[in-house]
Amino acid sequence: MMRAIERDPLLAGFYSIGDATRLLGVSHAAKLRGWINGWPNSKSGPIVERDFKQTATVSFLDLMELRFIEYFRSQGVSMPTLRKAADLARQEWSVQHPFALSDVKYLTDRRKVMAQASKAVGDKPTWELVTGQYLIWDAIEASIAKGVVFDPATHLALRWKPRPGDHPDIVLDPARAFGKPLVDSAGIPTDALFRQWKAEDGSFEKVARWFNVSREQVENAVRFELELAN
Repeated sequence: MMRAIERDPLLAGFYSIGDATRLLGVSHAAKLRGWINGWPNSKSGPIVERDFKQTATVSFLDLMELRFIEYFRSQGVSMPTLRKAADLARQEWSVQHPFALSDVKYLTDRRKVMAQASKAVGDKPTWELVTGQYLIWDAIEASIAKGVVFDPATHLALRWKPRPGDHPDIVLDPARAFGKPLVDSAGIPTDALFRQWKAEDGSFEKVARWFNVSREQVENAVRFELELAN
């Protein structure tokens, strides 16, 4: 089945490196640039096969892969292992974005690919994590899938709630508002509500009347944007 981006590139979602850094809570934007572009003076190329290769723009599926990489790096998985796993998975599964696939569909296959990759590059800690501590591996996969809705046809990430616990009504959907965070129940981007809130000197009531939404929806958007800024 043809992906939405192939039918209409405007459905891919559009994010700057700054957007991705804030949404993923990454401390240094340079790290993400290296993952999508490769590093200067290094033979190591990018780990993510981006949708918009000739621009600085990150697509929604690129963002989901960056999220996967960041999480696994935080668990001690080495970059050579992740790069090797991405290459193996792209070849074996014939898919551009292997780290944006459903854990339910590819849990066993991904474990196998990560084990093969870690063994190939001599990454013993990751090999032991994947092959010997399945409960930990399952917990990692469950954390990665949290807040993500997958397309039942392609098994690729379809929508993402970046803060499902604190902000269950904030969603990123590449088919809406170019993938920018929005209040799901209102269909309004959070940054639009936030900018109006600042223009109205912090009046939630005025913004709610202006957009014909509830005060709670405005407060949720403002809190989300303030958290991103911090």
